[in-house]
Amino acid sequence: MRKIKASSNYLRNQTHKNLAKAVLCVLIFMCVLFMLVCRAISILEWDMFAWAGLVFLAVPIGAFCYYLRKYRIFSGGWAGEKQVAQHLTRNLSDDYYLINDLYLREGGGDIDHVVLAPGGIFVLETKNWSGNIAVSGDVWQRRGKRNFNSSPSRQVKRNVQKMQRILAGLSVLRSGEIWVEGIVVLTNRYASVHLNGSSVSVLKVQQLSSYIMSRGSSRRFSREQLEAIGREIARQKA
Repeated sequence: MRKIKASSNYLRNQTHKNLAKAVLCVLIFMCVLFMLVCRAISILEWDMFAWAGLVFLAVPIGAFCYYLRKYRIFSGGWAGEKQVAQHLTRNLSDDYYLINDLYLREGGGDIDHVVLAPGGIFVLETKNWSGNIAVSGDVWQRRGKRNFNSSPSRQVKRNVQKMQRILAGLSVLRSGEIWVEGIVVLTNRYASVHLNGSSVSVLKVQQLSSYIMSRGSSRRFSREQLEAIGREIARQKA
């Protein structure tokens, strides 16, 4: 499989940024604690300043927990995207092209992966969710998650529409349309999914390459055409 570079590195950057903020919170906590201990030793007792400082320690602790949680979310998403990219690279031939982490200039939003296949284009939305997941139409439910309103199905369908708008302006496609399909990919091995009339295909990573090879339209594109399409798509990045 060939890659076309258009990465915005959004998840990687967010992972590193939140880890750095969490570490900074630990350093602030240690500095404040050190000053309070020094103060207590110097006067041989805890005065009002020291007690107020102990209360202040709650701020970096709370901030640390917040940034650590965000770090885990972004690092899990980043690991999931790398897992999908590695799977596709290992299992698809050089007749296929891959664009990772495409952040669009117009319309905004990040598309996790775009696969250009001889029979069409596949827009992938990657989720590293665990636990029991139920999908009915566009409605997703996760056991233990109250007020869960996120819908990867709607998200990937919006990205498909964005991709169709991009493709509509490409000269290489003026002679006809190209197949575009959205897929939600679950990368966490502890995820158990139950489908009831899902509006899009929902797959585990190990199912992805064989599914892509089996889908598409009768209209076929050469490597040269796919590479030209891919480079035009990559130019749309922010």
